[in-house]
Amino acid sequence: MIARKTLLALALSTLLPTGAAWAANNDTIVYCSEASPESFNPQIASSGPSFVASSQVLYNRLVNFDPEKNTPVPSLATDWTISPDGKTYTFTLRQGVKFNSNKFFKPTRDFNADDVIFSVMRQKDPNHPYHNVSKGNYQYFSDVGLDKLITEVKKVDDNHVQFVLSEPNAAFLADWGMDFASILSAEYADAMLKKGTPENVDNWPIGTGPYVLQQYKADAQIRYLANPNYWEGAVPTKHLIFAITPDVQTRLAKLQTNECQIIPAPAPVQFDQIKGNKDLTLHTVDALNVGYLAFNTEKKPFDNALVRQALNYATDKKAIIDAVFLGSATVAKSPLPPNMLGYKKDLKDYGYDPEKAKALLKQAGLDKGFETTLWSMPVQRPYNPNSRRIAEMIQSDWAKVGVKAKIVSYEWGEYLAGMRRGEHDTALFGWMSDNGDPDNFADTLLGCNSVKSGSNAARWCDKAYDGPVQQAKLTSDPVKRAALYAQAQEVFYAQAPWIPLANGKTFYATRSNVSGYSVSLMGSDFSKAKLN
Repeated sequence: MIARKTLLALALSTLLPTGAAWAANNDTIVYCSEASPESFNPQIASSGPSFVASSQVLYNRLVNFDPEKNTPVPSLATDWTISPDGKTYTFTLRQGVKFNSNKFFKPTRDFNADDVIFSVMRQKDPNHPYHNVSKGNYQYFSDVGLDKLITEVKKVDDNHVQFVLSEPNAAFLADWGMDFASILSAEYADAMLKKGTPENVDNWPIGTGPYVLQQYKADAQIRYLANPNYWEGAVPTKHLIFAITPDVQTRLAKLQTNECQIIPAPAPVQFDQIKGNKDLTLHTVDALNVGYLAFNTEKKPFDNALVRQALNYATDKKAIIDAVFLGSATVAKSPLPPNMLGYKKDLKDYGYDPEKAKALLKQAGLDKGFETTLWSMPVQRPYNPNSRRIAEMIQSDWAKVGVKAKIVSYEWGEYLAGMRRGEHDTALFGWMSDNGDPDNFADTLLGCNSVKSGSNAARWCDKAYDGPVQQAKLTSDPVKRAALYAQAQEVFYAQAPWIPLANGKTFYATRSNVSGYSVSLMGSDFSKAKLN
């Protein structure tokens, strides 16, 4: 991962108006982003704000997702075939797609198979000349297991590319709609390598998406221009501005004064205020997500399932949902969200029972309690709109059973990196679906291989859980897959590596004159956004 402080400050030759002055320009939309991006290359990023600022604005992927069915649909690939053994995928690529240009490079050809191969092999091959550029750490690519699953990527011709897999994988097609699977320009990469400036590929990105990067000022602002050659058609808004605004109260204030026209993740306590303002609109999207507290099972006393079970009983999840989410979420009990394939509706949950918690702690030899740290996220998410408040409520609950938790927090990039390294004792975190497939939760968040890659925040490896999860990848039969995930969830309940907290809805707010902007499984779509 690139620390965002190391990103180049991108220069713009002409200054554009700022703040409320944008309101007079119907060719400009300002989006109040929650945080600065870690990188403008989504292959080496891992946070939602980074993906919104990069893959969802600047790039495309081989597939997209149907916004209602959450199933793969064509994007840069117009069609695909799968061999009878499930191990060979052949994609037909869209013709006539143009890459944009910048001050360093102007493309001489359209998108083709070479770009797909570059985008894959940079992440897969440790010997690839770009693999270590920008301190490349391809977390998502390895988190979903593509580094081992893909054995070969072949160029059939300019318009066809073929993937050969080591084994069948039911989630493989959906993986190519994820942010990390954005397609970069191989021609641009070659040119920058020859010039000795390969990092330009990440700092001055060239993609095929609806917008082109114009300027970045760290922790302040990102400016984009509409891509004049966008393959899906003309983009209605010429200027897109990201005003980086971490504070949720400040974001709403800017929306009210028309300094921003779109804000993500308003706090539930702001909903009535937004609804009561005729100039604003609150939008709701059903989401596939889960918010949770992960125990670091590599550290004592959380290596003991009795302790983990005890703290599940000690946590009043319903009180958290009622106080923090204000009706915008339901209590979670599984690593899979409800309405996802494989979700076990009759899975048991830990009720709030402090006396049971005390008894289990005594059984674990900790009847006098213990001290620990509780990491609290510095950002708001649909699955956790107020991490500090949730942490305080958990802290209070645990104190009642003798466990003293010190709440700590870090800048978002540090938080993510530290958690991946296993520095936490316990940590609040969560996950929003990248591709609509249960493997994206069950394996990415709790699989044994995900301990090493860092996405398994519990650092928990249980073969009784991991076995059926891995087996579920090998079959495309939804009934068989669901049965395997149900088996895994029973192990999850018994071993309690998490306290599952919430399945939240996604909310965003806009000025009432904004149309065309949408949020879905793939995140934010600005390509049709405009001011009326």
